[in-house]
Amino acid sequence: MSFTVEQVVLRQIKMPLVHFFETSFGRTYERHMVIVEVRSEGLSGWGEVTAGENPFYNEEWTESAWRIVRDYAAPRLTGHRLDSALGVNARTAHIRGHNMARGGLEAAVWDLEARRANAPLWKHVGGGSRREIPCGVSIGIQDSIAQLLDKIETELNAGYQRIKIKIKPGWDIEVMRAVRKKFPDILLMGDANSAYTLDDIGRLKALDEFNLMMLEQPLAHDEIIDHAELQAALKTPICLDECLRNAHQAEQAIRMKACRIINIKLGRVGGFGEAKRLHDVAQAYGIPVWCGGMLEAGIGRAHNVALASMANFTLPGDVSASKRYWKRDIIEPWVETTAAGTIALRDEPGFGYAIDHDFLKSIIVREETVA
Repeated sequence: MSFTVEQVVLRQIKMPLVHFFETSFGRTYERHMVIVEVRSEGLSGWGEVTAGENPFYNEEWTESAWRIVRDYAAPRLTGHRLDSALGVNARTAHIRGHNMARGGLEAAVWDLEARRANAPLWKHVGGGSRREIPCGVSIGIQDSIAQLLDKIETELNAGYQRIKIKIKPGWDIEVMRAVRKKFPDILLMGDANSAYTLDDIGRLKALDEFNLMMLEQPLAHDEIIDHAELQAALKTPICLDECLRNAHQAEQAIRMKACRIINIKLGRVGGFGEAKRLHDVAQAYGIPVWCGGMLEAGIGRAHNVALASMANFTLPGDVSASKRYWKRDIIEPWVETTAAGTIALRDEPGFGYAIDHDFLKSIIVREETVA
């Protein structure tokens, strides 16, 4: 079932968030995203580059992703015949880094291939271990603890099964204490986005008293060894995110006992092919995984739903309803959660939703075609 990639269409869009989202490296009020459309034989597959507007989460950002896909990755696909979507990585692997740019393109090809097979994406990538995926939410740093507590209550009332709050030095111990006092029994975790060092072991050990599910990426974005030292000092499980770019690094971290849980993000690892390999490595070692989010619009959100239906995604991820982030999404219908805090898989071909072309056209900043 080989096919030739005829065109790659890039669209940069701008979407304002319903509410600002703050992490340890700043606030985001709107998202500039690169949407990738891959065309072949009258069909289109869609992907989303999950890089942020600035090179703060990792080295990628919107502008770099645009240039990498346009000038390097897409030209290596157009006009070439692929035996499967797994062939995308082989054609782009010599591009050093830039996993999010390459991953957005690869995801579009997986979507195209699923549509060619008239199959839902979740089935095509090997998911479907559950027909509804459990959902949690990620809540950014707020202006006050009272504001944070109100937001948590709103999300719990909406049915979400797990609460993740962003933390940083000075917005951590007292914040967690207040949350635990009001919500003693919820599934709760903290995400540091690399805001700490080993000099902060005492502060991080203080978080052990709050019975957290996990502490996500407390140390540097490229650090594994120090996480092993920190994990040995903590009762709280460490979850690694930014520092794991592929399955090999994940296995190294597991063998070093640097973590007990792993977050898998499609963009961070370069797409479905490597995400599946990382999933399988973690499963073989008995390490649970969950699907992280990058403030995706509907296309990326739907891809995350497909990924999170694989067997070892046993913990609630960051995949939540479209309306938490957007006044209007670029897909129809929007991604919705059930009263039980789950998202149901859809059986339509590809990622399972229709593109809202009118809205998409209205928010395009620029568009280019590579053929």
